[in-house]
Amino acid sequence: MEGFDDDIESVLHIAREVSVFKIPPLKANEGHRAGEWGPLDQPLWKGRLRILERRAGVSIVFEDATTGELFAKADYDPAKPSVEAVLDSSRYFVVRVEDSGRKAYIGMGFIERTDSFDFNVALQDYTKRWRASQNPSESSETSDQPSPHIPVGPKKDFSLKEGQTFSIAIPGKPKKATETGTSSDLLGSSSTTSGSGSGGGGGGVPLLPPPPSSATKRR
Repeated sequence: MEGFDDDIESVLHIAREVSVFKIPPLKANEGHRAGEWGPLDQPLWKGRLRILERRAGVSIVFEDATTGELFAKADYDPAKPSVEAVLDSSRYFVVRVEDSGRKAYIGMGFIERTDSFDFNVALQDYTKRWRASQNPSESSETSDQPSPHIPVGPKKDFSLKEGQTFSIAIPGKPKKATETGTSSDLLGSSSTTSGSGSGGGGGGVPLLPPPPSSATKRR
C-alpha cells in the first residue's frame, strides 16, 4: 500500500486539441517566435494535452485523443519551468520534453486564446501551491502580520480630562494672553460673560458703555 498514493493522479487541465511543431535552434540573446516555425497550418502532430498531478509532481502529457497513445511528456518543475511563451503570440509556447534522459524542445500551439489562458492559469495555480508547500511557516507568518499601513501599538487617549483646557485661535481677532479655566468656559456661554464694561476675562464680546443720562444733556 506504500506506493498506492503515487498512482493517484489529478487532472489539472485538458486541452482537446493542440498542435506540435518542430522548432529551429534558438538564436543568441533572442526569444522564440512562432512565425519562424514554418507554416503554422502544417503542424508536426495534433492531439490532446493533459496536465496531470501526482505526488511526484506535475507532468504535461501529449497523447492521441482517441487511443491515448503517448506522444511526448514534459515534467513541470516550478523551480525551473519547462514552458516558455513565445514573443509574437499568446497562443504558442515552447516546451522542454524528455525521453530516456534526452531533452528536446518542441513548439506547441492552441487554436483558441481561451485555451491558452486556461493552460497558463492551471500552471500558475499549481506553482502557488508548490511555493506554499515549500515555505509553510513563512506563508503563515506573512498572513499573521498586520498591514504596514495600520499603526501598531496601544491606542492613545486624546480626550480632555477634568480641569484640562485648550485655546482656540479665531481668525480675524487679535490674539490675547492664554487664559485658564474649565472646559465649560471654552463654550463661550453668554451666561458666564462678565458684565463689566472694562472687558475683563472670559474672552466674550465687551459691552458698550451706557448712554449719557438726561442730567448730563442739560449741562
